[in-house]
Amino acid sequence: QQDRLYRVAAPLLIKNTDLCKNQARNLLGFTAKNRYFYPGEYNEAAHLALDMGDRMQVTGVLAGSGAAKAGLNVGDRLVTAGGKPLPTGQRAVSSAGAMLGSLARNQTTVAFGIERDEKEKQLSVPVTRACSFGIELGNADNVNSYADGQRVMVTRGMINFVEDDDELAYVMAKGMAHNALSHASNQRNASTIGSIIENLKSVRPDTSMLIGSGGIKPMPQELDAAADALSLYMLARAGYKIDDVSSFWKRLAQTYPATVLNGYVANHPSTAYRVGVIDRIVSDIKAKKA
Repeated sequence: QQDRLYRVAAPLLIKNTDLCKNQARNLLGFTAKNRYFYPGEYNEAAHLALDMGDRMQVTGVLAGSGAAKAGLNVGDRLVTAGGKPLPTGQRAVSSAGAMLGSLARNQTTVAFGIERDEKEKQLSVPVTRACSFGIELGNADNVNSYADGQRVMVTRGMINFVEDDDELAYVMAKGMAHNALSHASNQRNASTIGSIIENLKSVRPDTSMLIGSGGIKPMPQELDAAADALSLYMLARAGYKIDDVSSFWKRLAQTYPATVLNGYVANHPSTAYRVGVIDRIVSDIKAKKA
Protein backbone atom coordinates (compact mmCIF):
# COMPACT_ATOMS: atom_id res chain seq x y z
CA GLN A 1 0.00 0.00 0.00
CA GLN A 2 2.89 2.38 0.70
CA ASP A 3 4.35 1.57 -2.72
CA ARG A 4 0.99 2.35 -4.29
CA LEU A 5 0.85 5.70 -2.48
CA TYR A 6 4.30 6.63 -3.78
CA ARG A 7 3.39 5.58 -7.31
CA VAL A 8 0.15 7.58 -7.38
CA ALA A 9 1.76 10.58 -5.66
CA ALA A 10 4.78 10.75 -7.97
CA PRO A 11 3.26 12.72 -10.88
CA LEU A 12 1.36 14.96 -8.46
CA LEU A 13 4.59 15.87 -6.68
CA ILE A 14 6.78 16.24 -9.76
CA LYS A 15 4.35 17.99 -12.14
CA ASN A 16 3.09 20.63 -9.72
CA THR A 17 6.14 22.54 -8.51
CA ASP A 18 4.65 25.75 -9.96
CA LEU A 19 1.57 25.29 -7.77
CA CYS A 20 3.44 24.58 -4.52
CA LYS A 21 6.45 26.83 -5.23
CA ASN A 22 6.94 27.80 -1.58
CA GLN A 23 7.07 24.11 -0.67
CA ALA A 24 9.06 22.77 -3.60
CA ARG A 25 12.59 21.51 -3.15
CA ASN A 26 15.21 19.27 -4.69
CA LEU A 27 14.58 15.58 -4.08
CA LEU A 28 16.63 12.47 -4.79
CA GLY A 29 13.44 10.48 -5.19
CA PHE A 30 13.84 7.51 -2.86
CA THR A 31 13.31 6.42 0.73
CA ALA A 32 15.72 4.30 2.72
CA LYS A 33 15.70 2.65 6.15
CA ASN A 34 17.67 0.14 8.17
CA ARG A 35 16.60 -2.36 10.82
CA TYR A 36 16.80 0.26 13.58
CA PHE A 37 14.01 2.27 11.99
CA TYR A 38 11.62 -0.38 13.32
CA PRO A 39 10.91 -0.52 17.06
CA GLY A 40 11.26 -3.43 19.47
CA GLU A 41 10.37 -6.83 18.10
CA TYR A 42 9.97 -5.39 14.59
CA ASN A 43 13.69 -4.58 14.56
CA GLU A 44 14.45 -8.30 14.62
CA ALA A 45 11.67 -9.02 12.13
CA ALA A 46 13.13 -6.48 9.70
CA HIS A 47 16.50 -8.15 10.09
CA LEU A 48 15.26 -11.72 9.60
CA ALA A 49 12.39 -11.30 7.14
CA LEU A 50 13.60 -8.30 5.11
CA ASP A 51 17.34 -8.95 5.41
CA MET A 52 17.88 -5.47 6.83
CA GLY A 53 21.02 -4.72 8.77
CA ASP A 54 22.97 -1.69 10.01
CA ARG A 55 23.34 -0.21 6.54
CA MET A 56 20.60 1.92 4.93
CA GLN A 57 18.53 0.02 2.37
CA VAL A 58 16.30 1.52 -0.33
CA THR A 59 12.64 0.87 0.52
CA GLY A 60 10.89 2.97 -2.12
CA VAL A 61 11.69 4.76 -5.38
CA LEU A 62 9.50 7.61 -6.64
CA ALA A 63 8.36 6.94 -10.22
CA GLY A 64 9.71 9.52 -12.67
CA SER A 65 12.33 10.80 -10.21
CA GLY A 66 16.07 11.06 -10.71
CA ALA A 67 16.54 7.93 -8.59
CA ALA A 68 14.21 5.95 -10.86
CA LYS A 69 15.92 7.26 -14.00
CA ALA A 70 19.34 6.35 -12.57
CA GLY A 71 18.23 2.76 -11.97
CA LEU A 72 18.17 2.72 -8.17
CA ASN A 73 16.18 -0.31 -7.00
CA VAL A 74 14.31 -1.26 -3.86
CA GLY A 75 16.68 -3.39 -1.79
CA ASP A 76 19.87 -1.58 -2.85
CA ARG A 77 22.16 -0.91 0.13
CA LEU A 78 23.58 2.61 0.31
CA VAL A 79 27.33 2.70 0.90
CA THR A 80 28.50 6.19 -0.10
CA ALA A 81 26.99 9.49 -1.26
CA GLY A 82 28.96 12.36 -2.77
CA GLY A 83 32.14 10.34 -2.23
CA LYS A 84 31.61 10.01 1.54
CA PRO A 85 30.56 6.95 3.56
CA LEU A 86 26.93 6.97 4.63
CA PRO A 87 26.20 6.43 8.34
CA THR A 88 25.11 3.06 9.67
CA GLY A 89 23.57 1.84 12.91
CA GLN A 90 20.87 3.20 15.20
CA ARG A 91 20.98 6.85 14.10
CA ALA A 92 21.60 6.20 10.43
CA VAL A 93 18.18 7.33 9.19
CA SER A 94 18.33 10.82 10.71
CA SER A 95 22.06 11.30 10.07
CA ALA A 96 21.82 10.16 6.45
CA GLY A 97 18.74 12.34 5.92
CA ALA A 98 20.66 15.46 6.89
CA MET A 99 23.63 14.49 4.75
CA LEU A 100 21.55 13.65 1.65
CA GLY A 101 19.40 16.76 2.07
CA SER A 102 22.50 18.95 1.91
CA LEU A 103 23.77 17.16 -1.20
CA ALA A 104 20.39 17.49 -2.96
CA ARG A 105 20.23 21.22 -2.18
CA ASN A 106 23.68 21.99 -3.52
CA GLN A 107 24.17 19.64 -6.45
CA THR A 108 22.31 18.77 -9.64
CA THR A 109 23.53 15.16 -9.58
CA VAL A 110 24.62 13.06 -6.60
CA ALA A 111 27.05 10.14 -6.94
CA PHE A 112 26.09 7.05 -4.96
CA GLY A 113 27.99 3.90 -4.18
CA ILE A 114 25.57 1.02 -3.63
CA GLU A 115 25.70 -2.68 -2.94
CA ARG A 116 23.43 -4.92 -5.01
CA ASP A 117 23.55 -8.72 -5.11
CA GLU A 118 26.75 -8.57 -3.04
CA LYS A 119 28.45 -6.44 -5.70
CA GLU A 120 29.34 -2.77 -5.50
CA LYS A 121 27.98 -0.40 -8.14
CA GLN A 122 28.21 3.35 -8.83
CA LEU A 123 25.15 5.40 -9.79
CA SER A 124 24.71 9.09 -10.66
CA VAL A 125 21.30 10.23 -9.41
CA PRO A 126 19.94 13.47 -10.93
CA VAL A 127 18.19 15.77 -8.48
CA THR A 128 14.45 16.16 -9.09
CA ARG A 129 12.51 19.35 -8.36
CA ALA A 130 9.21 18.40 -6.70
CA CYS A 131 6.65 19.41 -4.10
CA SER A 132 8.19 18.48 -0.78
CA PHE A 133 5.18 16.84 0.87
CA GLY A 134 5.84 13.62 2.73
CA ILE A 135 3.55 10.75 1.74
CA GLU A 136 2.46 8.51 4.60
CA LEU A 137 0.33 5.40 5.02
CA GLY A 138 -2.06 5.56 7.97
CA ASN A 139 -2.27 2.32 9.94
CA ALA A 140 -6.00 2.58 10.67
CA ASP A 141 -9.32 1.48 9.20
CA ASN A 142 -11.14 4.83 9.46
CA VAL A 143 -11.83 6.25 6.00
CA ASN A 144 -9.83 9.45 6.14
CA SER A 145 -6.88 11.44 4.92
CA TYR A 146 -4.82 13.99 6.86
CA ALA A 147 -2.67 16.96 5.79
CA ASP A 148 -0.65 18.86 8.41
CA GLY A 149 1.07 21.34 6.08
CA GLN A 150 4.10 19.15 5.42
CA ARG A 151 2.71 15.66 4.95
CA VAL A 152 -0.25 13.88 3.38
CA MET A 153 -1.42 10.70 5.07
CA VAL A 154 -4.01 8.32 3.61
CA THR A 155 -5.42 5.67 5.92
CA ARG A 156 -5.68 2.02 5.06
CA GLY A 157 -9.48 2.43 5.29
CA MET A 158 -9.46 5.12 2.58
CA ILE A 159 -7.20 3.04 0.34
CA ASN A 160 -9.68 0.18 0.61
CA PHE A 161 -12.58 2.53 -0.20
CA VAL A 162 -11.22 4.04 -3.42
CA GLU A 163 -11.98 2.05 -6.55
CA ASP A 164 -8.89 2.90 -8.60
CA ASP A 165 -5.70 4.97 -8.68
CA ASP A 166 -7.51 8.02 -10.06
CA GLU A 167 -9.74 8.13 -6.97
CA LEU A 168 -6.72 7.69 -4.73
CA ALA A 169 -5.12 10.61 -6.59
CA TYR A 170 -8.22 12.75 -5.86
CA VAL A 171 -7.68 12.22 -2.13
CA MET A 172 -3.93 12.82 -2.25
CA ALA A 173 -4.20 15.93 -4.44
CA LYS A 174 -6.76 17.41 -2.04
CA GLY A 175 -4.33 16.94 0.86
CA MET A 176 -1.48 18.46 -1.15
CA ALA A 177 -3.67 21.45 -2.01
CA HIS A 178 -4.54 21.99 1.66
CA ASN A 179 -0.79 21.95 2.40
CA ALA A 180 0.06 24.34 -0.44
CA LEU A 181 -2.58 26.75 0.86
CA SER A 182 -1.37 26.45 4.50
CA HIS A 183 -4.85 25.52 5.68
CA ALA A 184 -3.79 23.42 8.68
CA SER A 185 -1.74 26.25 10.18
CA ASN A 186 -4.36 28.88 9.30
CA GLN A 187 -6.97 26.83 11.15
CA ARG A 188 -4.58 26.10 14.02
CA ASN A 189 -4.98 22.42 13.30
CA ALA A 190 -1.38 21.66 12.30
CA SER A 191 -0.15 20.29 15.63
CA THR A 192 -3.30 18.22 16.20
CA ILE A 193 -3.19 16.71 12.73
CA GLY A 194 0.58 16.23 13.00
CA SER A 195 0.10 14.23 16.21
CA ILE A 196 -2.46 11.99 14.51
CA ILE A 197 -0.11 11.40 11.56
CA GLU A 198 2.79 10.52 13.88
CA ASN A 199 0.55 8.12 15.78
CA LEU A 200 -0.88 6.39 12.71
CA LYS A 201 2.59 5.94 11.19
CA SER A 202 3.47 3.51 13.97
CA VAL A 203 3.11 -0.24 13.82
CA ARG A 204 0.78 -0.20 16.81
CA PRO A 205 -1.05 3.15 16.83
CA ASP A 206 -3.04 4.41 19.80
CA THR A 207 -6.56 4.16 18.38
CA SER A 208 -7.95 6.18 21.28
CA MET A 209 -6.67 9.26 19.43
CA LEU A 210 -9.36 8.57 16.80
CA ILE A 211 -12.27 8.78 19.24
CA GLY A 212 -14.77 11.45 18.20
CA SER A 213 -13.24 14.08 15.95
CA GLY A 214 -9.69 13.46 17.16
CA GLY A 215 -9.58 17.14 18.06
CA ILE A 216 -9.66 18.26 14.41
CA LYS A 217 -11.84 21.26 13.64
CA PRO A 218 -14.02 20.89 10.50
CA MET A 219 -12.64 22.73 7.49
CA PRO A 220 -14.68 25.85 6.56
CA GLN A 221 -16.41 25.45 3.21
CA GLU A 222 -14.58 28.34 1.54
CA LEU A 223 -11.16 26.92 2.41
CA ASP A 224 -12.26 23.40 1.50
CA ALA A 225 -13.52 24.57 -1.88
CA ALA A 226 -10.27 26.48 -2.51
CA ALA A 227 -8.34 23.25 -1.92
CA ASP A 228 -10.71 21.39 -4.26
CA ALA A 229 -10.08 23.96 -6.98
CA LEU A 230 -6.31 23.79 -6.63
CA SER A 231 -6.36 19.99 -6.43
CA LEU A 232 -8.15 19.78 -9.78
CA TYR A 233 -5.37 21.72 -11.47
CA MET A 234 -2.82 19.46 -9.78
CA LEU A 235 -4.67 16.38 -11.03
CA ALA A 236 -4.94 17.72 -14.58
CA ARG A 237 -1.24 18.66 -14.70
CA ALA A 238 -0.33 15.19 -13.40
CA GLY A 239 -2.39 13.47 -16.10
CA TYR A 240 -5.20 12.10 -13.95
CA LYS A 241 -8.83 12.02 -15.10
CA ILE A 242 -10.96 14.76 -13.55
CA ASP A 243 -14.41 13.96 -14.98
CA ASP A 244 -15.38 11.77 -12.02
CA VAL A 245 -14.07 13.90 -9.14
CA SER A 246 -17.45 15.18 -7.96
CA SER A 247 -18.97 11.69 -8.27
CA PHE A 248 -16.27 10.30 -6.02
CA TRP A 249 -16.78 12.88 -3.26
CA LYS A 250 -20.56 12.41 -3.43
CA ARG A 251 -20.18 8.63 -3.12
CA LEU A 252 -17.85 9.06 -0.15
CA ALA A 253 -20.33 11.41 1.55
CA GLN A 254 -23.21 9.01 0.96
CA THR A 255 -21.28 6.00 2.25
CA TYR A 256 -19.59 7.70 5.21
CA PRO A 257 -21.58 10.86 5.99
CA ALA A 258 -20.52 13.54 8.46
CA THR A 259 -22.20 11.59 11.27
CA VAL A 260 -19.44 8.96 10.98
CA LEU A 261 -16.95 10.40 13.44
CA ASN A 262 -13.31 10.58 12.38
CA GLY A 263 -14.24 9.95 8.78
CA TYR A 264 -13.23 12.28 5.98
CA VAL A 265 -16.63 13.93 5.59
CA ALA A 266 -16.81 14.72 9.32
CA ASN A 267 -13.70 16.87 8.83
CA HIS A 268 -14.85 18.20 5.41
CA PRO A 269 -18.64 18.46 5.77
CA SER A 270 -19.62 20.86 2.96
CA THR A 271 -19.95 18.30 0.17
CA ALA A 272 -22.80 20.00 -1.72
CA TYR A 273 -21.00 23.36 -1.75
CA ARG A 274 -17.75 21.70 -2.79
CA VAL A 275 -19.35 19.75 -5.63
CA GLY A 276 -20.67 22.99 -7.16
CA VAL A 277 -17.14 24.45 -7.11
CA ILE A 278 -15.62 21.22 -8.46
CA ASP A 279 -18.00 21.06 -11.42
CA ARG A 280 -17.27 24.69 -12.30
CA ILE A 281 -13.48 24.23 -12.12
CA VAL A 282 -13.64 21.03 -14.18
CA SER A 283 -15.47 23.00 -16.90
CA ASP A 284 -12.85 25.75 -16.69
CA ILE A 285 -9.99 23.26 -17.06
CA LYS A 286 -11.63 21.58 -20.04
CA ALA A 287 -12.11 24.95 -21.69
CA LYS A 288 -8.48 25.88 -21.11
CA LYS A 289 -7.32 22.53 -22.51
CA ALA A 290 -9.52 23.04 -25.57
